[in-house]
Amino acid sequence: MSRRSKPQKRIPMPDPVYNSKDIAKFINRLMRKGKKSIAEKIFYSAMDRIQEKTKQNPVEVFDQAIKNVTPLLQVKARRIGGSTYQVPIEVRPELGVAIGSTWLIQTAKSRSGKSMIDKLVAEILDASNNQGASVKKKEDTHKMAEANKAFAHYRY
Repeated sequence: MSRRSKPQKRIPMPDPVYNSKDIAKFINRLMRKGKKSIAEKIFYSAMDRIQEKTKQNPVEVFDQAIKNVTPLLQVKARRIGGSTYQVPIEVRPELGVAIGSTWLIQTAKSRSGKSMIDKLVAEILDASNNQGASVKKKEDTHKMAEANKAFAHYRY
């Protein structure tokens, strides 16, 4: 058992436009090579386009998309007695949001389109309607966990 104290959890400042910590975390995940201003420009432009397309509050659409992409279960490889099992484990809520937003960004990047703004808008709208590649990834993860639930007793 470690004698060191647990490190204090750092929570980023809420974003300046929507005053949301989830959006601030999403922008930080979207950022590449420390270029936060570019990530903010991409995200806020995407939110403006979502506002134009849906005529709804873009924060609600974004929150619904994150909620639809957040996994509840995942599988971890455990090596027991010379063989490796895929053991299903529950995901903590904050880790689930992190995984879901990462999937949202990855699938938006892999989409075909002109700019990252267009791709991100399309992926957020699809995810908020329970469609798209990121929602499929969540469902595949849940199916894999369900298929391997016989090995749940190996979890520790």
